[in-house]
Amino acid sequence: MWLVFMAMRRPVTILVAVIAVVLTSFMAIRQMKVDIFPQLGAPAIYVAQPYGGMDPSQMEGYLTYYYEYHFLYITGIEHVESKNIQGISLMKLVFHPETDMSQAMGEVVGYVNRARAFMPPGAVPPFIMRFDAGSVPVAQLVFSSTTRSVPEMQDIALNRVRPIFATLPGVSAPPPFGGSQRTIVVRVDPEKLRQYRLSPDEVVSALNRATIVLPSGNVRTGDLIRIASTNATLGGNIQELLDAPLRIGTGPTVYLRDVGSITDTADIVVGYAHVDDKRTVYIPVTKRADASTLDVIRNVRQALPAMRNVAPEDVKIDLVFDQSRYVVGALKGLIIEALIGALLTGLMVLIFLRDFRSSLIVVITIPFSILSAVICLWVFGQTINIMTLGGLALAVGVLVDEATVEIENIHTHLGSGMAKARAVIEACQKTITPRLLSMLCVLAVFIPSLFMVGVGRQLFVPLSLAVGFAMISSYVISSTLVPVLATWMLRAGHQEEPAFHERLRSSYRNRLESVLSLRWLVIAVYVVATVAFIALVLPRIGTEVFPAVETKQLQLRLRAPTGTRLERTELIEMKAMDVIKSLVGPNNVEITTGFIGVQTPNYPINTIYLFASGQHEAVIGVSLKADAPAVTEALKEQLRGDLKKALPDVAVSFEAADIISQVMSFGSPTPIEVAVQGPALPATRAFAEKIRAELVKIPALRDLQYAQPLDYPSLQIQINRDRAGQFGVTAADVGRSLATATSSSRYTDLNFWRDPGSGNGFQIQVEIPQAKMASIEDVADLPVMARNAGGTGRPLVSDVATVDYGTTPGEVDRYNMSVRRSRARAHPLAASVSTTAGRYRRSRKRSPGCEAACCSRSW
Repeated sequence: MWLVFMAMRRPVTILVAVIAVVLTSFMAIRQMKVDIFPQLGAPAIYVAQPYGGMDPSQMEGYLTYYYEYHFLYITGIEHVESKNIQGISLMKLVFHPETDMSQAMGEVVGYVNRARAFMPPGAVPPFIMRFDAGSVPVAQLVFSSTTRSVPEMQDIALNRVRPIFATLPGVSAPPPFGGSQRTIVVRVDPEKLRQYRLSPDEVVSALNRATIVLPSGNVRTGDLIRIASTNATLGGNIQELLDAPLRIGTGPTVYLRDVGSITDTADIVVGYAHVDDKRTVYIPVTKRADASTLDVIRNVRQALPAMRNVAPEDVKIDLVFDQSRYVVGALKGLIIEALIGALLTGLMVLIFLRDFRSSLIVVITIPFSILSAVICLWVFGQTINIMTLGGLALAVGVLVDEATVEIENIHTHLGSGMAKARAVIEACQKTITPRLLSMLCVLAVFIPSLFMVGVGRQLFVPLSLAVGFAMISSYVISSTLVPVLATWMLRAGHQEEPAFHERLRSSYRNRLESVLSLRWLVIAVYVVATVAFIALVLPRIGTEVFPAVETKQLQLRLRAPTGTRLERTELIEMKAMDVIKSLVGPNNVEITTGFIGVQTPNYPINTIYLFASGQHEAVIGVSLKADAPAVTEALKEQLRGDLKKALPDVAVSFEAADIISQVMSFGSPTPIEVAVQGPALPATRAFAEKIRAELVKIPALRDLQYAQPLDYPSLQIQINRDRAGQFGVTAADVGRSLATATSSSRYTDLNFWRDPGSGNGFQIQVEIPQAKMASIEDVADLPVMARNAGGTGRPLVSDVATVDYGTTPGEVDRYNMSVRRSRARAHPLAASVSTTAGRYRRSRKRSPGCEAACCSRSW
């Protein structure tokens, strides 16, 4: 009662305190971040290691193994996962909750530096970054031009626009998608190499002698000190390299111009980006985990004019796939629901108390309680999101209970003829303890959320805090502000009870007395009915962390036959897009995007945002217009059938498309994934086949497929070292020539050229055009010899090696240094989870030494 007495003695102080709460809440709302969810996901750090041309097994054995070995020393490490494809290894380090991530990041950097001491020559340092479930793309910055090529737009996006974009608050700016890095490419003709008896490795060696990056010295001339630079480092005119001699000494000199050409272009293309079926480049607008989606989008829109100013006039920059509308829509919906709840509550109070002033007092407590709760959430470091707003909306109906009970009792005492102040004190004295117990009972329901772990805790603790703070605020306000306002605003005197209310009360009393006379029968019927209802309905209810979201976006992954070339996969993607448009209606499509192939090793960090195992994969995104029908499971099922008819050899799987589904999937591409782990790849694969045979029997599963390409087509080149020695060459000589011919010299021999216009440095690489290396015969006829071989014999690959077709794993995954093979599943029925778990357990008994887990991996 001391709260009531204090309020009655100092009413002005209470009003000042309420005004202070309102003003403070405005400041809190302005400073609190606004997002769709609170910060979710286990703390994780990604390490992306590139090495162009290395096959998955080489990436696993020569790079990933040494990283994983050292990462297991890091404090707080929970597990290490890795994905190895050609040219890139992506490692994910997951930490235990409450780990000091600043310390963890420092240790990761330290152990990366130590592990690199064991790396093969040419291994560049990896990209290291912190990444959480909330670090998802919230839009795309798309570049388009009718006059410029994709490599030109890539250079503009990377070197002109990205410096502005990356410095925006809350933005994590990966390199552009869809283009390869600008490069000075020396293309040599294998036929001319054979004619002049030169190998690709000799061309690389001669090129490195023709231009070399050296420091400039100084010369003191009189009173001046001059920078002494030479043209030993290639200047602005890259065509000067064509005059570089490849063979000198006796006989005619052979120059680079005799066997090849030089072009300012881009590195080997391994992926295309499509927007509305046109090749382009785009930068995903990716927010940091602790940033607000709305703030990020607002900052990008404000910076768009500056980005357009630094780009040429013929390059158009647009912000598309804006996900902030989902955030705004979700938050507005919750606010509207809360307002409707407050309005209906006030209406009910008005109907039953028949006094506008009483209804006004009750309704006033709602905003003040919510604003007080917002201040408390701000103090405790929470954000404005679906969970906190949902908690406040949930509390609206309960908030008025405190004030309603208070006002109703005051009315009763006023009707007996008491003075207003006395009536208020008497009413509060009778209700203060029941109201306290009522509030504690409501709060007790939410206490278990404080003991949750993982995602449950991250989701429901903010909701519980919002409800708890609102309830406590409502109790305090109903014990302070309500007595003051009742004393000032309510009218004394007795009001007649309406006949309807009296009849209702009498009817309820009679029925209650009848039920109480049969209390044990009522209890038995209730228990039986409840158990029967639960037994009937519960098995048919799905189980989800978060309910399904109605969305106007669609994302699916296409997997063509393993090893399909990029150009063929692009045609498949375009055909699939036509099928989608014909089904949903071309007029209903707002914009489409697609990424075909893999990320270039120049930008391995992009694999964190969009991972693909080879050029046979494509990821399609479709955004429908606001008035278009929503994407439903029925639509997806129909689309599966249409794509199967149009593209019978292509595997299809659906992935999270909108920001809500992406965050709640924690990076997992499908709801169910069975991961198989074993000591060796053959044993793991055999076990995986057994599990697959069991999962095929489950009719509810959809898109059942291996996540990794198991039999990637390869060209097996077996060098006969004895035979090579007879020709005066070594396996290293043959390997270097093959690397240059089938990939490039980018990683094996670094060389650079400086653009005099921009001042930026770009690599010089030697390669043979891909069209010239298109068969076993082309590889077999490639000349190979030692560097500086002079007049010794110059054999072909076929003279020292055998070349034949074969297969190799296209992707090798590891979990805590053990080989893992996994399969992704999508399913329409939640019952599939338990069925799937049972199937893989039965398979597990038949394969000791291997482990399987039914999970949803967060990649």
